[in-house]
Amino acid sequence: MRKKTGKKGNFLLKAAAGLGIAAAACGGEIAYFYGRTMKRSRAKTERTMKMSGTDWNQYMPLIEKRKEAMLDRPHSDVWQESFDGLKLHGTYFPVLAAGQRRKRIVICFHGYTSQGMSDYIGLSDYYQKRNFAMLLPDARAHGMSEGEYVGFGCPDRRDALVWINWVIAELGSDVEILLHGTSMGAATLLMLSGLTLPEQVKGIVADCGFTSPKEVFTHVLHSMYHLPAFPVIPGADMVNRRLAGYGMDECNARREVEKATVPILFIHGELDTFVPCSMCDEMYEHCASPKSKLIVAGAAHAESYYKDMESYESALTQFIEQTMD
Repeated sequence: MRKKTGKKGNFLLKAAAGLGIAAAACGGEIAYFYGRTMKRSRAKTERTMKMSGTDWNQYMPLIEKRKEAMLDRPHSDVWQESFDGLKLHGTYFPVLAAGQRRKRIVICFHGYTSQGMSDYIGLSDYYQKRNFAMLLPDARAHGMSEGEYVGFGCPDRRDALVWINWVIAELGSDVEILLHGTSMGAATLLMLSGLTLPEQVKGIVADCGFTSPKEVFTHVLHSMYHLPAFPVIPGADMVNRRLAGYGMDECNARREVEKATVPILFIHGELDTFVPCSMCDEMYEHCASPKSKLIVAGAAHAESYYKDMESYESALTQFIEQTMD
């Protein structure tokens, strides 16, 4: 014989059902956010470009011209193994100048959903005219490098050490190394700055870097989706620890630059809505090493070089003269 359910029992059943539905909805929201953000197979370049708010069409004639000149130069594929067994790819452009006495190279780290041969087409003209060799790695889970989960700088900083050590082994202990990063690549280098670096590393250029995945995701949820960080960010953090092996605030560039000893040039676009300019100001204030800063008026995310090439190259030249000459 079935027992009657009282009003209190009905309420508890409905409450439990409601909580179950809410939990399922939250779980679905977390899974959706995590999949399209952290997994290589679902993170799309087109979506990132749209969210960044930068109109790249206006710069395409210049980019195409410089890409053609860049690809005309001798270059080769380089492969290395990451600390956790991934096959990492890079593209190496040697110096062509005859009788070059000093060995200088820039290692360039690209942004989220991009690849090594994409983000530095414009700047290749600057570096190659100044007799820098160039190494353009593909970050894990990007380009031709292996990996399913995006690192957002946290494991990538250890991959950066792999490339630095390759350069020293390839070019010799007298090589001078400049590190240049854009967006996620800049965050990678700022997170790297807190580690003990080989003496061959002379400086870091960080263009529109963020503090940590947790903080930039929180900003994007608030500013673009008008959503709170909870429960998506804590849920995604828990999933990422299990699948990718790191926490979303485990490595924070703001904390790492407090231990930096290598000089850092911070660059950011004033109108960046994807990674707020305030993050640049915050990391600059916390930076313990010799530092300089360029804020480019009117520039959106990763647009600073193209928006004001003269100021960008001037700041870069001054930084190189101070750190490498």
